[in-house]
Amino acid sequence: MAIPLSINGKTVSVDTEPSTPLLWVLRDVLNMTGTKFGCGLAQCGACTVHVDGQPVRACVTPTSMLVGKKVTTIEGLSPKGDHPLQKAWIIEQAPQCGYCQSGQIMQAAALLEKNKTPSRAQIVEHMAGNICRCGTYNQIIAAIERVAKAA
Repeated sequence: MAIPLSINGKTVSVDTEPSTPLLWVLRDVLNMTGTKFGCGLAQCGACTVHVDGQPVRACVTPTSMLVGKKVTTIEGLSPKGDHPLQKAWIIEQAPQCGYCQSGQIMQAAALLEKNKTPSRAQIVEHMAGNICRCGTYNQIIAAIERVAKAA
């Protein structure tokens, strides 16, 4: 079944079952591998993307639920990889294995879109659902604070 989607500002039509999770459409059909598979249960945040500006877990979001909505992936956050969060991530040395980082950045971008200057407590609360196996939480928070201070 062909399903029309708006991904990173482009309209695409994907031939998939309506119940197929967005994660697998992105990775396997569209070859957009920036969004990662972590747990498959919406618990770790590695697959976080934006749907109409809100962070959602792509691993449990059926593709059919996205018709008429705007999906933004890490590739669409900044096509050149120069979003302020991406730059701050490097400066603060947040990436270790890098696996969770796209989901972390997408979660952080949603926060900063709503609140340009969140407090440390607000950052911690907002990011609580995103797990980093390497434990770089202090660097992740520092990167978000860096962008917030520049706002």
